[in-house]
Amino acid sequence: MAAEQTQGSRQSRSQLRQMLAIGAIVSILGIALGLLIDWFPVQASGEAKKIDTLWDVLIIVSVPVFVLVQTIVLYSVWKFRMKPGEELKDGPPIHGNTKLEIWWTAIPATVLVGLCSYAYVVLHDIESASADATMNVRVVGEQFTWTFGYPGQNGGKEVLSNELYLPVGTEVKFTVQSKDVIHDFWVPAFREKIDAVPGINTTYSVKTIREGDYPVVCAELCGLGHSTMRQTAHVVAKADFDAWLQKQRSGGAQAGGQAAAGGAQAGPADGKALFTTSAQPVACGSCHALADAGTTATTGPNLDDVLKGKDAAFIRTSITDPEAEVAKGFSTGIMPQYGDSLDPKQVDALVKYLQDVAGK
Repeated sequence: MAAEQTQGSRQSRSQLRQMLAIGAIVSILGIALGLLIDWFPVQASGEAKKIDTLWDVLIIVSVPVFVLVQTIVLYSVWKFRMKPGEELKDGPPIHGNTKLEIWWTAIPATVLVGLCSYAYVVLHDIESASADATMNVRVVGEQFTWTFGYPGQNGGKEVLSNELYLPVGTEVKFTVQSKDVIHDFWVPAFREKIDAVPGINTTYSVKTIREGDYPVVCAELCGLGHSTMRQTAHVVAKADFDAWLQKQRSGGAQAGGQAAAGGAQAGPADGKALFTTSAQPVACGSCHALADAGTTATTGPNLDDVLKGKDAAFIRTSITDPEAEVAKGFSTGIMPQYGDSLDPKQVDALVKYLQDVAGK
């Protein structure tokens, strides 16, 4: 009897060593694969590296836990599976193991507390950078576009743009707002995102470290056009940013700032000014690409393509009744009927401008 118990104990230890060996090998391979996979886009902010490091730590910790559980389950299925003739056989009596229960409760609890503490430190470090921000940008979400506001010169009118321009090497604080429903402002290359909630200002900051063009997307389901709510963040040299901002301040952006602040229409019936103004009641450039206007948004179709060869009547209908004909690849219910918010002179100006630059 004693010999059988000794043999059983040795067999159990052998099985345990086999499972540990298998688990260790698979864990090493899983961690290596998890670290080698390029999960994210390029790091365009100083905060991105900290967040990516947190992700790597989570991979290193979670893979062995997953492998351990799966190894035990699969090994048990294989080793202790029911054999033919054992259908009615009762299994061996199992008694609790207090020491084992303490270990499998204490170890996961310690791991979770450690990971949560590390994540808190990273989050606190990122959020504390807001106090050092040297530039402020107001971000306004609405179905289905983003508008970006920059402080006016010497306290003047806010400058509005349908494209996000930022200088490289700058700590930028975003104040995020919404005009209608909940959106989520996200630049994947910055790694951070935050909800845009109607009636509430939410904020976060990033330090730009890499020049380039990066997608701006909405990460919260906000309606039929959610998937098309995409624009571009341009991170450029400081001199190029200053030149761009000065151009916006001296151009038609002031009319947009007045419209955003007071809800008025976009000023005189100038077609190009109406198109490039990012504030309601018109937001053409926020959704459409048009070479002459310098807009590159992809929420709506590229007007250089869809308006080529079209007459004034078609363009007018597209503005006043956009559901009459929807471009291939785009959904209905996205574009507002601007015939309800623009006066006839403004519609005429937009029609003439679009026909001149895209319809011919």
